Amino acid sequence: MLSSAVAGFSVSIALIVAIGAQNAFVLRQGLRREHVVPVVLTCAASDALLIGAGIAGVGTLVTGRPALLTAVRWGGAVFLLCYAALAARRALRPGALLPTERPPATLGATVLACLAFTYLNPHVYLDTVLLLGGIAQQHPHRWVFGAGAALASAVWFTALGAGAHRLAPLLARTVAWRVLDGVIAAVMAALAIALLLG
Repeated sequence: MLSSAVAGFSVSIALIVAIGAQNAFVLRQGLRREHVVPVVLTCAASDALLIGAGIAGVGTLVTGRPALLTAVRWGGAVFLLCYAALAARRALRPGALLPTERPPATLGATVLACLAFTYLNPHVYLDTVLLLGGIAQQHPHRWVFGAGAALASAVWFTALGAGAHRLAPLLARTVAWRVLDGVIAAVMAALAIALLLG
């Protein structure tokens, strides 16, 4: 059983550590110290739900409905392009970069954005539901594998959200925020283009 849990943890951490829309959002919230705990809980709970769905066999239903995947892919691409445009605008307008210069977003708006970054991203279904779900089926203790995978997600998002404030001294300069927002804009745009071309 322990080997299944370790395998689940290892595969999951390898999939989620890559910089993507969700990770960039959690990092930005952590840097701004805005609603970090709800964001981390939303991401971890969503991953646990999707991992469980994959292990339960929902992946076979999703692959049988290509129209659903297409709709999610296009919706996700539009959302990512809009967010990329906002990040690019922040990068080009130094006055809007410092975290103290704009009022914090409401909790509801932040959680909705977090849910959008999670569920409008087709890669989350491919990686979490299909890939992790498929790998779990190969283990004798598939739910233990899933528990290990969900734990990896919780550990990663907690570390990302809680550890981001350590970068605050570096990001106290306007130029650093411009670079960060520029990178976020590029990542979001690249993900959106990959979705549209995929």
